[in-house]
Amino acid sequence: MADKIVKSVVGCFGAFTSIPFMKELIVFLISICPILELRGGLIAASLLHMNPIVSYIICIIGNIIPIPFILWFVTKIIDKMRKSKHKKLRDIALWLDKKVDKHKGQIEKFGYLGLVLFVGIPLPGTGAWTGCLIASVLNLDKKKSLLAAILGVFIASIIMMILSFGIISNII
Repeated sequence: MADKIVKSVVGCFGAFTSIPFMKELIVFLISICPILELRGGLIAASLLHMNPIVSYIICIIGNIIPIPFILWFVTKIIDKMRKSKHKKLRDIALWLDKKVDKHKGQIEKFGYLGLVLFVGIPLPGTGAWTGCLIASVLNLDKKKSLLAAILGVFIASIIMMILSFGIISNII
């Protein structure tokens, strides 16, 4: 699913890729987004025929930037959304609660190692956003969670570099 979204985003902005630094901006914005994150950013970079090293750095930065904000502020935001008068906000909070409940056992069972693996193994529904959301809801130590999530991002980046610029680029 993520690869289809990435292809759509790249297709939408494809006409602008001749503008200086537009490819880099597209990859950065994809990497900073929930769901797509670094995984989508590296796929986009491969589709845009970008330099792998430059892409790697951009994607890591884009994926790491939201981590502290999620760890320190997301539970407060979700609490406000749960109490909101707007049904859409309450629905989003409910959806996030279900997502946390679905995956929290993996992190509860293995602690910070579980968080590293959850963020680092690029499977649907995993990643820095969800991992940090779960760590925050479980009230794990924020500094340790930050380090675990960053380590997970580096693990995911290596796996996705191999896939995006190795296997996937050869298929495409």
